[in-house]
Amino acid sequence: MSFRHQYVIGDLQGCHAAYQQLLASLEFDPAQDKLWFAGDLVARGEDSLNTLRDVKALCEQGAAATVLGNHDLNLIAVWRGATKIRKKDKTAPIFLAEDCDELLNWLRHQPIMAYPDDKTVLVHAGIPPNWTLDEAEGYARQLEAQLKSSLNQLDRLLPHLYSKTADEWSKNINGFTKMRAIANYFTRMRLCKADGTLEFSFDSSLDDAMPKDFLPWFEWQVPRSRKILFGHWAALKAKVDLPTARALDGGCVWGNYLVAYRLEDEKTITSSAKCPKPRTNKH
Repeated sequence: MSFRHQYVIGDLQGCHAAYQQLLASLEFDPAQDKLWFAGDLVARGEDSLNTLRDVKALCEQGAAATVLGNHDLNLIAVWRGATKIRKKDKTAPIFLAEDCDELLNWLRHQPIMAYPDDKTVLVHAGIPPNWTLDEAEGYARQLEAQLKSSLNQLDRLLPHLYSKTADEWSKNINGFTKMRAIANYFTRMRLCKADGTLEFSFDSSLDDAMPKDFLPWFEWQVPRSRKILFGHWAALKAKVDLPTARALDGGCVWGNYLVAYRLEDEKTITSSAKCPKPRTNKH
């Protein structure tokens, strides 16, 4: 199917009012247009429940698609009892809703990596310099298979996805350690070394001092056949636009705006509405 317009939208984070306003600005028509979401549909905004419901409905109509972000994986983990709701998150209404199981079962079947068109690839946080795009797709499909598997297998996986320290990557890595490393690259990465070693503490802007030998993953010069579209890093305010990478998290939930990136002409449209700025540190 051909679409009038396709837009890639950065982290919604449950900012439902800003999301609705952005759709109005886009004059979005689900019969003619398609939305792609960079993950983190839920968490710190004012209405994660209705944001999740709306995105699910559009996806089921074929008018949208999403990849999974770290907050989406966390939501699934809370649902399955692998972790507890973070105090900063406003996702409790989801677990009280009658359609909770339906929403979360749908969410766990969404991809880690997607292809909005023949020039781009969409992930939540990024693709490390030590992976080719073909390798990244293979790793994404491995993690997706685990998330989509039986609930028993999902319950075995989820507690292993959390660690305060990054795992050392090698092609010989396996088991739950491999799944955690894959999830960390796709949903948590900001800084890394050329060999893919991750650093989790830095979430500031590019003007701030970074740990020695670490760079933003997109600054390592790696030839790519597709531009990597990503969210996750709110402090970038969607201002990074390189031949190989485009940041799309406008930091709406931190008092800024949602950003939509129109694929055919690479134009960005921002919401005029924004979320009230929380009094907590970014994640």
